[in-house]
Amino acid sequence: MRDLVFIAFLAALFGFGLKRPFLLVLVYIYIDIVSPQRLTYYLLNAVPISLIAVLAAVGGWALTDDKRGLRIAPRQILIGLLLVYCGITTRFADFPIEAADKWDWVWKALAFGAFLPFTLRTRLRIEALLLFMTLSAGSIIIVGGIKTLASGGGYGELNLMVTNNTGLYEGSIISAVAITMIPIILWLAKYGTIFRPDWRVRGFAWALVFACLLIPVGTSARTGLLCIGLLAVLMLRDVKRRLLYLAALGVAGLIATPLLPSSYTERMGTIKTYQGDESASTRLAVWAWTWDYAKSHPLGGGFNAYLQNRVSYELVETSGTAANTQTDRRRAQDKARAYHSSYFEVLGEQGWPGVILWLSINIGGLIRMEILRRRHRSEDDPLRWGGALAGALQHAHLVYLLGAAFVGIAFNPFIYQLIGAQIGLDTYLTARRSAATKRNFARHAAAAAA
Repeated sequence: MRDLVFIAFLAALFGFGLKRPFLLVLVYIYIDIVSPQRLTYYLLNAVPISLIAVLAAVGGWALTDDKRGLRIAPRQILIGLLLVYCGITTRFADFPIEAADKWDWVWKALAFGAFLPFTLRTRLRIEALLLFMTLSAGSIIIVGGIKTLASGGGYGELNLMVTNNTGLYEGSIISAVAITMIPIILWLAKYGTIFRPDWRVRGFAWALVFACLLIPVGTSARTGLLCIGLLAVLMLRDVKRRLLYLAALGVAGLIATPLLPSSYTERMGTIKTYQGDESASTRLAVWAWTWDYAKSHPLGGGFNAYLQNRVSYELVETSGTAANTQTDRRRAQDKARAYHSSYFEVLGEQGWPGVILWLSINIGGLIRMEILRRRHRSEDDPLRWGGALAGALQHAHLVYLLGAAFVGIAFNPFIYQLIGAQIGLDTYLTARRSAATKRNFARHAAAAAA
């Protein structure tokens, strides 16, 4: 069913005016996000569809796409440098075989992230990319939302039609991505041109937002709750009636709390008592180990360097009544625990040079989107849609980076697609502004000559 919807939507975009080379780019985006090969038992698993799609996309662009005004943005160069550096650390990794497994998909994510902005020459293409990302992720999110309403979900229990925890099908990752998508969904519902914002589009958008909010409930992911909180704060920037907005949030919280499944509220309660939660305690221990490891290995240990860690941590459990509380402390040990944080993931695997490159790519995007948001926020600016989109992309990026603090998604292809959209928008708006400035200068020069 997902593939049929995908084919129908691709056909609609072709009829709307998108050229074949960019449609191949969207095919790769769909494969990267949805991973349809994981939904089959044999046929697609036996075919390298991701490699075929990317070769077709890049080849189609190289052979037939218009390349006038092609520019290389600074962040594309940084992504390229990160790609090269990751290749070097993989060559000298502590665990060469395991590092090569991760490198096999990381280099594709980085390379495609650097390539993607070259294809985003028009507003139509930028919007089509974001719409395709939204609907591709939405095909996972809608399934999760429906199952959450039907069963309530639970930690490690929500089935998203795939039996493994890879890609966007892992609970904490899809929770972070679902909340990340909300600003983009709202922008499409207000400024979209492919599907005009009538009552049907707005209705679907709000239903999809609701499904996004259900994903952290269904997965019982604490990361999702933190992302929701950050997004609620960020949306204050664009709300005209802030007191009404805050009151609506309070009422929604009071109404929703009694309806939440007990599995979710119990899981969220462990945020306060993290010392008694093994998952949280091991994360803190692994982060401390990674920090110490980076001191002695400043250039990193290559992908999956965490496999050598050995951590010891203390669990604190309380029992009894409020008047008679008993505290039980015990030591526990573990080994080969994953980083569970993108920041420590990059630090442990790529060292300080990798951290500097990765943070520069992300922070640079936040700064550029803020500049564009402020530059094009006037009501009479014909590029106001671009300023609003810059704000949406910035909010989405901030939410993703918060989620990244608690799950290892530093090299997930999704974020590089989002960054590619930022670079494409930046290049497009800058070119439009430069062209408008030249026209105004020519007009004034002609008037002066007359």
